[in-house]
Amino acid sequence: MVKPEQEEEETEEFKLVAALSALHPLSAPCPLPPHLRCFASIPSFSAATAETFISPRLVAVRAIALSVSDAAAAFTIAVANGAVPTFPPTDLGHGFCLAEVALYGDVVLRFVSGSDPSVDFLPGFATTKRSSEDLDYGLHSLDHAVDSVQKLGPVFSYMKKFLGFHEFAEFTTEDIGTAESGLNTAVLANNDETVLLSLVEPVHGTRRRSQVQTYLDHNSGPGVHHLALRSDDAITTVRKMKAVSGFEFMQGPPPNYYEGVERRAGDVLSDEQIRECQELGLLVDRDDQGVLLQIFTKPIGDRPTIFLEIIQRIGCMAMDEQGKEYQKGGCGGFGKGNVIELFKCLEEYDKSLDAKHQPSKASASFKWKGK
Repeated sequence: MVKPEQEEEETEEFKLVAALSALHPLSAPCPLPPHLRCFASIPSFSAATAETFISPRLVAVRAIALSVSDAAAAFTIAVANGAVPTFPPTDLGHGFCLAEVALYGDVVLRFVSGSDPSVDFLPGFATTKRSSEDLDYGLHSLDHAVDSVQKLGPVFSYMKKFLGFHEFAEFTTEDIGTAESGLNTAVLANNDETVLLSLVEPVHGTRRRSQVQTYLDHNSGPGVHHLALRSDDAITTVRKMKAVSGFEFMQGPPPNYYEGVERRAGDVLSDEQIRECQELGLLVDRDDQGVLLQIFTKPIGDRPTIFLEIIQRIGCMAMDEQGKEYQKGGCGGFGKGNVIELFKCLEEYDKSLDAKHQPSKASASFKWKGK
């Protein structure tokens, strides 16, 4: 765990959830009396902006951060290629630099550079002591982020141009929709495909409202649809998460789904692993290079908006120049088959919400009989 130093003088309530190298800053507006010095560990933080952002959403992601070699240079190049600047390059001390550009809606992309073994996360933060009760689920990095927007095309072109990323995958409603609703999605990746940013848009004119439109309505506009957290052992990770109250997962696929898993990945996963995947509701997909295990939580707040994904990529191993083994980026692809199953799960979850809000027959037929 990491926290800001000088807690008593903070203008923000700021904590970091650490899952090895996956660090997620959580912030909320917390203004202090005028006589206290204003201080924020992240210089772009504003209590007023945070309140404006959070009030209509309650739980949401405002900034996606990329670790780069030179944040100032990345900012300059991005702006020269059309990015809208929102926070100029700022020296954080100890050789660290931070800058931000607009991504879509109120969400920003944050460039961060710097490395100093004496610094915890960023200057201004200090490591807190971990208790024996802290759980380690084996989550170590952010695999990808999925972003919901009203119109995919303009945002995709904007991001692709200023980031210099290439198209990694694209699915239309014909690929992944159902008979009742649909969506379109496209994925951007950097050169080595270690950074994946996905965009989804709703499809209209279907029998039911798209789940993406449900998100947009409850999120008061575009935003981060879900975050995919990486594990090297998804079965163990999910088993630990299910043992702890607070984590609820989407309903798994029907039993006959796993007959296809044996055909698709039986040469990589053992019979026991496939059985465990079925028991836990893990989805399994593969491309010509690797295998993908995925599962999705229910929304983490009280609205049908942001949720989490647990993902494991298997295969695609290579050697670097020093002879050290590593996994190639994007191993296993983006799980087209799994996206279809996720969409079905979201559709069923959306239906369950509709059912909860339907008036009962008794209340619907009740009529006041006055004198």
